[in-house]
Amino acid sequence: MAPDQEPSMGQPTGPEGSAYTTMIAKARTLLPQLRERAAQTEELRHLPPETEKDLHDAGLFRMLQPKRVGGAELDYVALVDCAELLGRADASVAWNLANLASHHWMLGMFEQKAQDLVWGRDPDALIASSFIFPAGRATRVEGGYRLHGSWPFSSGAASCEWNMLASVVYSDDEADGIEYRIFLLPKDDYKVLDTWNVAGLRGTGSCDVEVKDAFVPDYMTVAVGDLAGGPTPGSSVNPNPSYTLPVFSLFPYVLSGVALGNAQACLDDYAEVVRHRISTYNRAKLSDFQSTQIKIAEASAKIDAARLIMRSACIEAMGNARRGHVPDMATKTRYRRDGAFSVNLCTEAVSMLFAASGARGLFTTGVLQRQFRDAHAINSHLAFNFDAAGTNYGRVALGLPSENLTL
Repeated sequence: MAPDQEPSMGQPTGPEGSAYTTMIAKARTLLPQLRERAAQTEELRHLPPETEKDLHDAGLFRMLQPKRVGGAELDYVALVDCAELLGRADASVAWNLANLASHHWMLGMFEQKAQDLVWGRDPDALIASSFIFPAGRATRVEGGYRLHGSWPFSSGAASCEWNMLASVVYSDDEADGIEYRIFLLPKDDYKVLDTWNVAGLRGTGSCDVEVKDAFVPDYMTVAVGDLAGGPTPGSSVNPNPSYTLPVFSLFPYVLSGVALGNAQACLDDYAEVVRHRISTYNRAKLSDFQSTQIKIAEASAKIDAARLIMRSACIEAMGNARRGHVPDMATKTRYRRDGAFSVNLCTEAVSMLFAASGARGLFTTGVLQRQFRDAHAINSHLAFNFDAAGTNYGRVALGLPSENLTL
């Protein structure tokens, strides 16, 4: 996608296509003010209230929310496309937007009673998350579960009314084994700890959350096994195929568009600077240097390839869901492999452009240093660890069982 083009490959047609085009246009109009606020967002370490209001007013948080409660119910690829656009202005904003929007999509897979409890109070309510299962410990009790633990990296938690927290469910009977489950808690049941002092994605407010001993009713939980593809507990009221997608197989694409937009912005900014810049040493135009031209070609190839990989996976998955086809383990591990690989391509492009920029990139008054820091912060997410994703893909390709228990 060129800087001034809208996404088109796999764009829905008919009414859904119109809604998609409108959502993309609304995201685009926010870019100037998000760029202007980027330094403030970093300083605050969370999104400014005016930015959250802009995202709410544009309906972006609700892009994947079911239509029955006023959401746009767009195809899954909209997450990548909207995150890319906003990522061109500020990766922290794009990160929180994609994260929080994806939780409306996930809530659509919970039992109707949970959906009605959250959206009945406020259909705009924001939901944070932390899907680090070993961070929590849950035990089965009558009517639900007792949950406690401390979870890191709950992006935007301070602005949210709810939180989806992943935990291992333990049983006294060892024969029952353990279960992976997601728990949805109101903000009164957990504490947000101000721990987010970091080098990249500084504006995401990805703080720790702590639960001492909360009771979570059955209907406010969902088993990971119910999110592996096919009908979910929410399918009876949300029949759109998007609510049958395999959640954790596609997990990287919730956030991969952020890396894409950040890399595209870095490339655009670099090209604009070198187009007019004169070498300090010999007064030659940098745009005449073959090395400059090659770097632009290589960076753009990596970014374009990453975009194609990300969008193709989402579009393929939606096509499968519409046909009622649940992907096999080989396909699921491929989605994880490609999600990590595509973000790694974006990180490589940013790193190359940062190195090519010389001392100019070091100044904190410029955006390049922020793009570099954000690129590596994004890449540090476990979903983008290619060693982990690649190993599991290779295992399955060689006939061994998957080691990722969420797939």
